Amino acid sequence: MNQREREVWVSVQAMNRCWTGGRLEELGRLNDYFHETMVAITPTDRFRVEGKEACIAGWSRFAHAATIHFWEEKEPKVQIYNETAIVTYYFEMACDMGGSNVRLEGRDMLTLVKENGRWQVVADQFSPYPM
Repeated sequence: MNQREREVWVSVQAMNRCWTGGRLEELGRLNDYFHETMVAITPTDRFRVEGKEACIAGWSRFAHAATIHFWEEKEPKVQIYNETAIVTYYFEMACDMGGSNVRLEGRDMLTLVKENGRWQVVADQFSPYPM
């Protein structure tokens, strides 16, 4: 990865630590990483999640419902086009949810834009691996 790609990847990792780090007080920092017009396509929502506040609420609900023991991003690919970046990676997670130990594996694709000197997520689509 070159310097600019690393800058984007470090931002994505920092955003993920806000909701996977086990410190619920960090969830408010998602505000720094999510763009006002962010949209997300998730495996649990029928329709897209629209807007920063709705996305923060969704990530927060998950973080409050799960005790995350392990989170890892794998094989990141960062593609930059002017002030837009597409980031794809695979993930693994272990957590307790609803009284069960759950292991999740899948892939994530984020679109980020650089505004006011920082990278922010404008779109996220993630899903488990297909069966």
